[in-house]
Amino acid sequence: MASTATTRRRPRRGSKGPNADLSRTLTDCTRRGDAAAAMAAFDAAVDADADAVPRLSAHQYNQLLHLLAATDRSSFPSPPAAAARRVFAHMLQAAAPPSEATITSLARVIAADPASAADEAFELVATMKDKYGLSPRLRSYGPVLAAFRRAGEAAKAYAVEAHMTASGVSPEEPELAALLDVSSRAGDADKVYEYMHKLRQAVHCVSEETAGVVEAWFRSDEAATAGKPQWDAAQVKDAIVANGGGCHRLGWLGTGPWTVQRVRVGDADQCGGCRFHLACIDIDMEETQRFADSVAGLALERETKTNFSRFQEWLEANKDYQAIVDGANIALYQQNFAEGGFSLTQLDGVITELRDRYHGKWPLVILHNKRISKLMENSSNRHLIETWRTNGALYTSPSGSNDDWYWLYAAIKLNCLLVTNDEMRDHIFELLGPSFFPKWKQRHRVKYTFNKGKTVLVMPPPYSSELQESEMGSWHIPIEEKSGNERGRIWLCIGRGGSCKEHGEVPSTNGAVHKVPQTEASNVVQQGLTENKDESITGKRKDRD
Repeated sequence: MASTATTRRRPRRGSKGPNADLSRTLTDCTRRGDAAAAMAAFDAAVDADADAVPRLSAHQYNQLLHLLAATDRSSFPSPPAAAARRVFAHMLQAAAPPSEATITSLARVIAADPASAADEAFELVATMKDKYGLSPRLRSYGPVLAAFRRAGEAAKAYAVEAHMTASGVSPEEPELAALLDVSSRAGDADKVYEYMHKLRQAVHCVSEETAGVVEAWFRSDEAATAGKPQWDAAQVKDAIVANGGGCHRLGWLGTGPWTVQRVRVGDADQCGGCRFHLACIDIDMEETQRFADSVAGLALERETKTNFSRFQEWLEANKDYQAIVDGANIALYQQNFAEGGFSLTQLDGVITELRDRYHGKWPLVILHNKRISKLMENSSNRHLIETWRTNGALYTSPSGSNDDWYWLYAAIKLNCLLVTNDEMRDHIFELLGPSFFPKWKQRHRVKYTFNKGKTVLVMPPPYSSELQESEMGSWHIPIEEKSGNERGRIWLCIGRGGSCKEHGEVPSTNGAVHKVPQTEASNVVQQGLTENKDESITGKRKDRD
């Protein structure tokens, strides 16, 4: 006997269900970017049966919210925020699960409301974790910060940043520019200083929009009154060295109006506006120690522990090196030909060049014990190796070890140069993470080549294209250069009434001049200071909304 019970079947694909037309319309409107037509279709479907909930997927609700967030307000018949609230309410009623993208799009629409609904938008973002188990992302906060920036509500903008920090989200340049701008317009000099340094840590070069925000602050009356007329020059210099060069973080120095110029860097690596010799910026001392400890920890896990511990002890007792040499990398350079081998001549050439640069001081060469044993079989090699050993220029890593851990740890621990063409991209370097390593490598690695038998060392860049705060209180800020031509890059040169006209001079209020020795941010050979004839470039502040 057949069952009389009816079985509910899922509509076949392509069938005309009650919301098939709505789904097709939404897809078409999304393709065309037509938010008004999409909302008209959605409202029509709701009005057709007030008691029914449109059967849409979470993706389709998100399509509607995304369209509303991106729509041109002038082409939309009613406030997009009201429409977005209706869509979200129906989404919850239909039990469609919201995602982070859902809340972000909704917050974006509401934050853009001229009625200044930024508080409501922030509430959506701030509670998405508790209400829906969703973690906000950087894009979730941007629209809220932009709204508080437009409204000039600095305290609320700071609250957004505090929530970002608590959520493990780091602001990037657009968010920091918003925080800088709202702090500047509020006249909060301490907050501006704080965000200038956060910007320095987050980016190397600023966008044109951010440059306009910075210029606006330094041309303000509040900026002119912020600072202290006298300071301890030695303390400032020590702070710069401790921070790796390029900043002291001790607050605004000096008083009075700031001079803002747009300049280029001259051939002598001096600012074209104030003649200041730009710094080569390194990671700071604490970061360097953490980095060395991290490398040592990884090495002790992967090497024979007693072998590497013995090397650490030896290095602690033999610290006086200006450079570490990756011996195998140099000796094997371009030796992939028939008569090629392990060229001690190349290695000796690099050692000789380093000794010439450092007034006879020997570098430390790291070579594997297996290599040394084989080389010692040749009498001419033996004499050279014994010379290096006699002068403390050679450490042989033991059998079964990886040379890379030894020369890398030595260069970081001693904070000196590392001579190698190794790009340091293989698996052991990937273990170090992206935080310190790329910056450290840029400042410490010396590449080499040989030109007609003569060693050519390619030293690290003489200065860093990064935001810099000098010991005189001046600022130098590089602007993005899309052509890739470093010499064509425009910098903001910002100082108080010529206070940085001569490098190393800090004028006090009574006219006396304090001589400040040049900061050495790293062990890079510094270029001589020569007269720079570049003219400054007059720049206008970019108009802001």
